[in-house]
Amino acid sequence: MDKLHLKLPKEVKYILKTLQKAGHEAYAVGGCVRDLLLGKTPSDFDITTSAKPEETKTLFCETFDTGIKHGTITVRRNHKSFEVTTFRIDGDYKDNRHPDNVTFTSSLKEDLSRRDFTINAFAYNDEVGLVDAFNGLADLKNKCIRCVGDPLLRFNEDALRILRAIRFSAQLGFEIEENTSLAMGKLSYLIQNVSKERINVELSKTLLSDRPEMLIEASKLGITKYFLPEFDALLNIVNGEVSLGEEAINRIKDSPKDIITRLTILLEHVDQAVNQIKDYKIENILDCENNLSNREKVIRSILRRLRYSNYVIKTVSFLANNIDKEVSPEAKEVRWLIKRISPKLFPYYLEIKKAQNIYLQSNSESSSSFDYEKLKHIYEESIKNKACFYFKDLKVSGKDLIKLGFSGKQIGKILSNMLKAVIDEPSLNKKDYLLEHINEFSSNDIKSDKI
Repeated sequence: MDKLHLKLPKEVKYILKTLQKAGHEAYAVGGCVRDLLLGKTPSDFDITTSAKPEETKTLFCETFDTGIKHGTITVRRNHKSFEVTTFRIDGDYKDNRHPDNVTFTSSLKEDLSRRDFTINAFAYNDEVGLVDAFNGLADLKNKCIRCVGDPLLRFNEDALRILRAIRFSAQLGFEIEENTSLAMGKLSYLIQNVSKERINVELSKTLLSDRPEMLIEASKLGITKYFLPEFDALLNIVNGEVSLGEEAINRIKDSPKDIITRLTILLEHVDQAVNQIKDYKIENILDCENNLSNREKVIRSILRRLRYSNYVIKTVSFLANNIDKEVSPEAKEVRWLIKRISPKLFPYYLEIKKAQNIYLQSNSESSSSFDYEKLKHIYEESIKNKACFYFKDLKVSGKDLIKLGFSGKQIGKILSNMLKAVIDEPSLNKKDYLLEHINEFSSNDIKSDKI
């Protein structure tokens, strides 16, 4: 059988060759090898070596002690970073996340035995070829997520691996091996020891995958109740033949792979779900947010708990609160909705409503009057023609009105009436026209659509 050859970047080859010439073993390791075997381009490359950290540092011009306590040195080459880690055996994991200590070893197999899943326990270099000590190739061929060794031990060591199994299954389209799945359910409570920031990463990657339905599998295994119990509640609310949670996941699958869009769809009806949770408390709400709807408060509470950015928190809660807005495909009505949603966020609205319509049609339900292509065209034309949606876009400014002798609330009223008029009819946004009709705009009884 011919030796398998994988194409490594020149920087990785240089690092491997340098270590080997100095008498050390060195291999590309883990997920990068898995991705190469799958024909994918790895996002980064990790290297494992028999060289001690101090020995690695002497061989390269630019290094950083990123994790030297655990044997990891970052080597910089051609402005790219590569983590180089000494073969090691992990000590006890008292916090279910990090080893208390590590012991360096000269055995590659011992190093690979501490990896999470067989498909991540590959090592490779051009001289030796592929090292597959735990039958990862067979699992890769059979599309199987399986722990290296005892899954109870692997998940006890690092509870994050439970979420990683869900995420890998979602991203790769692989099924989780039975004993691995059973161990995940049995030790799901250990998720409480994982930081919210790491949970955020795994949840986001799962939602952005081709199989976001793995979130339902996580719920069945009792995993989501430790970081997203609201989703479990959504799965318990039946809406027709499916639950609100299942409907959300189905709609997500027909939406763009964008975290704003997918979180909005996931949490759109979460305010209904929390009513089913006994003694549920909305937390993390700021004093300035008390005027928000209950839906917005719940969503902000959840996303803040999961450490999403302020932009994501505000955007998702706003969109979810306004996504029920329906509009006819009439240009004037669409412009007013763009104004309400905002030109920046309106594309999210379009994609979320489109996914909703696809779901309704696929389930033989009557769809709404939503016309995606027509609304998208009106939106794009509005942006192209620089339609006016804000005071700053008006051809007349407050300074112009002051020069004409207007002051105080009069200015705000006039500008507001002008804005209404030009949203109704964009061609009216001309300075000469707006000033010529200044008396009409200053009237209390003005009807903008009749100007």
